[in-house]
Amino acid sequence: MNISAETKPLGELEAANEDVEVELSILMPCLNEAETLPTCILKAQSSLKKLNITGEIIIADNGSTDDSRAIATQMGARVIAVPTKGYGSALMGGIAAARGKYIIMGDADDSYDFTNLEPFFQNLRSGYDFVIGNRFKGGIQARAMPLLHRYLGNPVLTGMGRLFFHSPCGDFHCGLRGFSKAAIQKLDLRTTGMEFATETVVKATLYKLRIAEVPTTLARDGRSRRPHLRSWRDGWRHLRFMLLYSPRWLFLYPGLLLMILGTLASGWLVLSPRVVAGLTFDVHTLLYAAMAIVTGFQMVVFAVFTKVFAVSEGLLPEDPRLSKLFRYIKLETGLSAGTLLLIIGVVMSVYALNSWEAQFFGPLNPSKTLRLVIPAVTLITLGLETILSSFFLSILGLKRR
Repeated sequence: MNISAETKPLGELEAANEDVEVELSILMPCLNEAETLPTCILKAQSSLKKLNITGEIIIADNGSTDDSRAIATQMGARVIAVPTKGYGSALMGGIAAARGKYIIMGDADDSYDFTNLEPFFQNLRSGYDFVIGNRFKGGIQARAMPLLHRYLGNPVLTGMGRLFFHSPCGDFHCGLRGFSKAAIQKLDLRTTGMEFATETVVKATLYKLRIAEVPTTLARDGRSRRPHLRSWRDGWRHLRFMLLYSPRWLFLYPGLLLMILGTLASGWLVLSPRVVAGLTFDVHTLLYAAMAIVTGFQMVVFAVFTKVFAVSEGLLPEDPRLSKLFRYIKLETGLSAGTLLLIIGVVMSVYALNSWEAQFFGPLNPSKTLRLVIPAVTLITLGLETILSSFFLSILGLKRR
């Protein structure tokens, strides 16, 4: 396919002048998109002409075996070969190669309208760092989005993302989005698959970038082949990423809930059996309550470990609340608290041993004895875990200091 010189973007002219200042790069990830790529490039070229700016079109090719590369080159787009497979890999390769101050990315399947990029570009020009489309506000054409995605996948995952990270975005997985290159590079993006879409929104929120949302239409893609997206596999990858990036929801809140429920149940049962609607709750239930306390405590500790490690490795931004907490809670604080719990548990165990001795080390009434032994063992376990966790947390904190 040929194209007139009047509408060719910078891509074909760059060899003659590498010093041309590019304001906008339009980036498309590509894997065997020969059917729809020409239409997308033409639409992107028309946007550059309409905006009257110096721009370029970048095709981040992820190993196409059809004519995608040849078509893109012939039409004046820059082709960047990205050998590492994955949607995120292709986009990161394209972002790194982009020469524009701003980047607008979109799929090369003709489902997004590249002729209407002005709202994205104007928001970027006005100072927003990250601009994302919202297909639910702009309109979704018939059969453009599978019902599973439209009514379950996208709403649920977006809702969780808004809850976990307080993000203003109403469509986490819209593929048409723009950002300043300087801002996006500060996020240190790492995921290589489809979860890259979630990572950009989550990190843009966590790093407090200025975010704007633009109503965007979604059309049925123009491909005759099956899409690369795999609903359940990629949906799980999005969910997994959000959980791993939110220690509060993965560990802290469930852990606190377990500890509270376990403590309440233990307090209810520690003195005597309880009968409710003809059901007797005894030391067996008390044992499960103790397990809930210990498991919940471990989850809370994991939340702190994960947060400290993620901040130290640059996966999450600094948390002022965590830094303030560590000014008051130090290794010695944890050791003191753990030792106190350990001592109380040992004292209770000695008392239980004396009670056994009073029975000449003979058979005991489990319903009575275990009401002392189970809390004692629980306190000893919590004390040891607190001491060991304090040392480990102090090791993690060495890099922070």
